[in-house]
Amino acid sequence: MPVELDIIILGIIDAVSVWNILLVAAGVTLGILVGAIPGLNGPMAIAIAVPATFYLEPIGAIGFLVGIMKGATVGGAVPAILMNTPGTPDAMITTLDGHPLALKGKSGKALKMAHLSSVTGDTFSDIVLFVAAAPLSILAMMMGPVEQAAIIFFSICVMAGLIGDNPLRGLVAASFGFVLASVGQAPEEATPRLTFGFPELEDGIPLVAVGMGVLVLGQIAYAIAERQVSTRGRMVPPSIGADAQLSFGEYMAVKKTMFRSAVIGTLIGAVPGIGTALAATIGYSAAKRASKTPEKFGKGTIEGVAATEAANSAVSGANLIPLLTLGVPGNVAAAFLLGALIIHGIIPGPTLIRDEGQLVFSIFTCMAIANLCNLIIGRVGLNLFGLVAKISAIYIFPTVILLCMAGAWISSGGPVGLILLGIFGAFGYLLRAMNFSVVIFIIAFVLGRIWEFPLTQAMILTRSDPIRLLNYPVAVGFILAGLGLVVFLFFFTHFENNKVGKT
Repeated sequence: MPVELDIIILGIIDAVSVWNILLVAAGVTLGILVGAIPGLNGPMAIAIAVPATFYLEPIGAIGFLVGIMKGATVGGAVPAILMNTPGTPDAMITTLDGHPLALKGKSGKALKMAHLSSVTGDTFSDIVLFVAAAPLSILAMMMGPVEQAAIIFFSICVMAGLIGDNPLRGLVAASFGFVLASVGQAPEEATPRLTFGFPELEDGIPLVAVGMGVLVLGQIAYAIAERQVSTRGRMVPPSIGADAQLSFGEYMAVKKTMFRSAVIGTLIGAVPGIGTALAATIGYSAAKRASKTPEKFGKGTIEGVAATEAANSAVSGANLIPLLTLGVPGNVAAAFLLGALIIHGIIPGPTLIRDEGQLVFSIFTCMAIANLCNLIIGRVGLNLFGLVAKISAIYIFPTVILLCMAGAWISSGGPVGLILLGIFGAFGYLLRAMNFSVVIFIIAFVLGRIWEFPLTQAMILTRSDPIRLLNYPVAVGFILAGLGLVVFLFFFTHFENNKVGKT
């Protein structure tokens, strides 16, 4: 499936219009601002922004959302360094060396290192995505519906096993998502299903209501209930003089660390559900082991900041690899990108590059533009974003709630959207309070309708007879690998918990 050169060129031309560049730049700016405020994060901003993309062209809509995703990763490092409070979960490890540097009067140097290493890691993963997408799509197209259904099952098992502290809870959360995704008209019979007599649900439950309710309102309610939001932020004063500057030599001195972390982040991002926090942790640990002065880690070293930010930012591009080639989102942000594509009539999967090659390369171009915007906007606005970081999320929550209500009204055509928003807001709070994974739930909800088609075909081909699966060894391999991972992690977690309890 070679992509013709004229398709690539046309895709690039479509993306580089002034309007699309402005949309990407706006998304990056918004993402950095959201990431810089503790208590908010990129997926929350994307969930709120999805309704605003309804009336945009697909390229501009996806470019805007991609900009938010990339910008939020950069912005999360600002409060982590200045306030010892990560703006996003993936910036948690950044606090280990970023804040000690700030306390030494080198906050400017730490911010610049975080910014440049983040852009470096992100760019590396994007290059891998550009190169690997087409070949992986060819491999995916060689698989039939049985194998495709098995791959999605395997992805859910991976996420259930690696997200949270209990694989069974992860599977339960995924089951909730799949059940709610089945609400609406059955694709085979075109008859209402699980609508309970409500005609408003015949088209299914809107992604916007579920996403904003569970991810945004649920998080706000949980943060307030658990008193996780402070009303005042304490920020280290910005550094001046030489301590505020980062020389080219200092940047190049950690190039090996950034490359190592970028590779780690890319590999982790390509596996659905693992996430940026793990990438940052592994990248930091690998840098510490490889360093000639490991004793400096945790006490304020530029190398530690570079390792963390390059790793967590490298996930941004890599998590689109399973999305564009298999139709499986790698994380919550990718799940909302998948939802946005579906809203615009585009179904990601093995045939996406073949059928929508021009659009795919437009998206690739928007990602490159977003990296450039990250570099420029982040460099110019570091001091401003530092001031934004001091704003507590408690003052932002009312505005966020109003935006969610407006988005739910627009997406669902009236009061039904508000009702669903409130229901899923309460549901999101309960998921968190009962320690169920919100991430798995949302991804499973988005995947539900996509998985149903190959699963139905697989059942027809095998006549619902498990023995006939033996004719599909690749599918059997994925199913057994998924089940084996869940069982192993369940017993491992159970053993570790018992060990800790005895201790």
